[in-house]
Amino acid sequence: MISLKLIDESNWEDCIELKPKQEQEVFIASNLYSIAESKFFPNLEIKAIYYEEKMIGFAMYGLDSDDGNYWIYRFMIDERFQGRGYGKSAMKLVIQDIESREDRTDVIWLGYHVNNEQGRKLYASLGFQEAGIADWGEMLAKYSFR
Repeated sequence: MISLKLIDESNWEDCIELKPKQEQEVFIASNLYSIAESKFFPNLEIKAIYYEEKMIGFAMYGLDSDDGNYWIYRFMIDERFQGRGYGKSAMKLVIQDIESREDRTDVIWLGYHVNNEQGRKLYASLGFQEAGIADWGEMLAKYSFR
């Protein structure tokens, strides 16, 4: 039911229409910004999250050139599809995609706004362990492959 698909000329406009809840907008850059950013950093993967044939979310992740680890830089589910378990299923697919890569590292990192309680609960439920506040103010969390 949940799948990840590449974002390309056929679906990018659908992707930029996806929005988090209004109170969540301070937690994440827009999908349009993220797609543009990915064009300047070729190590970033951008994927649309689908429920059956309907695009419901967005993920951006890749190998960080500074520390050599995989990072999940963006992850969002459209406001209309939140609270149904799709985010957890989609994040599992992102983790599996990273795990399957030949260049994968032993951990995945992500950062989230310290007030993003919904995100914190989601990431913790998947095995991400909080590692402290980054210099830029986000909570860092680490997922270790077992």
